[in-house]
Amino acid sequence: MNSSGHRVISCKAAVVWKSGEELKLEEIEVDPPNSTEVRIKMIYASLCGTDILCCNGFPKPLFPRIPGHEGVGVIESVGEKVKNLKEGDIVIPHFLGECGECPNCKSKKSNLCHKYPLNFSGLLLDGTSRMSIKGQRIYHHVSCSTLSEYLVLDQNYVIKVDPRIPIEHVAFLCCAFTTGFGATFKDVNIEKGSTVAVLGLGGVGLGVVEGAKQKEAAKIIGIDIHEMKSEKAKKFGVTDFINIKISEKSISELVKEATGGLGVDYFFECTNVPDLMINEAIQSTRMEIKLDELLTHEVSLNDINKAFEYLKEPNCVKVGQPGHIASRIHAGFGAAPKGYNVDSLPYCKHQCVSDSTASTRDM
Repeated sequence: MNSSGHRVISCKAAVVWKSGEELKLEEIEVDPPNSTEVRIKMIYASLCGTDILCCNGFPKPLFPRIPGHEGVGVIESVGEKVKNLKEGDIVIPHFLGECGECPNCKSKKSNLCHKYPLNFSGLLLDGTSRMSIKGQRIYHHVSCSTLSEYLVLDQNYVIKVDPRIPIEHVAFLCCAFTTGFGATFKDVNIEKGSTVAVLGLGGVGLGVVEGAKQKEAAKIIGIDIHEMKSEKAKKFGVTDFINIKISEKSISELVKEATGGLGVDYFFECTNVPDLMINEAIQSTRMEIKLDELLTHEVSLNDINKAFEYLKEPNCVKVGQPGHIASRIHAGFGAAPKGYNVDSLPYCKHQCVSDSTASTRDM
């Protein structure tokens, strides 16, 4: 550790004092790193929509706080127990840690570490903050707070990067773009020649587009309400652009028109309103098995005996009881639109019952 690593550093940071207020540039103090921590001098930071939510009190109204969770910097000092990192290393401070030992870290399907998780407490994992202003504690944003000239993080939340990569590009590797890009490789792993639709062409959506292009998708349909996004999206690899704001048709209708009535193999929902869009996304995909025709009768829980009578009739296939989405009814089919697990489709769970017996749900 160098000499500055033993002392508190004064620096500038963007601080939000109350929910919804503008950020103020303040002089703050940043503590030296503990034994397993590093202190990073930020070089470049980028903004994400989550930072706006942070300033409005998401996920907890903890103030004063310093937003920012995307950025790149250089290690200024290290704790005595830090391994594989040294002063001068170019690094990304990240909000997802990695111990390398827990089941999730060893899994090829997840990197949500059990020991170093996503932290919304406003503090570091030891329950303290490394930043203050005139003796008053300042809360971190998901451990990072990249809108400060200096920050402190545990070594397990730090990613070393190749210094040959342009600094301003490295900052984009922290959150939005890689969320979308990784979805095409890790979560879905789309096949060459597939058809893909992407709803929402912001940072996450363009990451999906780039990933789909590298996976050699045959058709990539970009969907947004802003015509201005068309040109940039096509530079990333969008083959067809749909502006849903200028059409009275539903998203699923427009997507099927663009695919000759078939629908797409994969639909990526990249907006901030997934609850409103998920059914449109499902209806836009190619249906491998039609389940709608299985449901021939619906009755309320009060008429449960009628349901059993229906079940005895030759024209009855399945009996369902409509109600809340959360239920004990599970589809008896493993097939669903490509890219979806049937358990993640409320519509299928809502309409289908397993085996050949009528099922009901609690109201």
